[in-house]
Amino acid sequence: MGKIKWSQEAFDWLKEIQTYIAKDKPQVAQNIAKQIIQKVSLLQDFPEMGYRLNNFPKKNIRVVLYGHYRIIYQINQDKDINVLGIFHGALNLRKHFDSR
Repeated sequence: MGKIKWSQEAFDWLKEIQTYIAKDKPQVAQNIAKQIIQKVSLLQDFPEMGYRLNNFPKKNIRVVLYGHYRIIYQINQDKDINVLGIFHGALNLRKHFDSR
């Protein structure tokens, strides 16, 4: 069982999501952020529960869904989970990750 490590970018995206939703619904924003964190914590016991991004098969980048959001993560050789980002489902992931 590996450790969960959040990238700064993933943490920043989570904060941006929470801030955006909080403009209209502060309690909902807090609950969504908490539930995204809970979803990520499940990866510690079930690291392969997300589907693999076909564009990056050698990097073992996976996606797990929560509501309208995609949580992008990578399983490294030590079985640690690196949370790379949290994106709205409408965002073009290829555009964001092709440069990596």
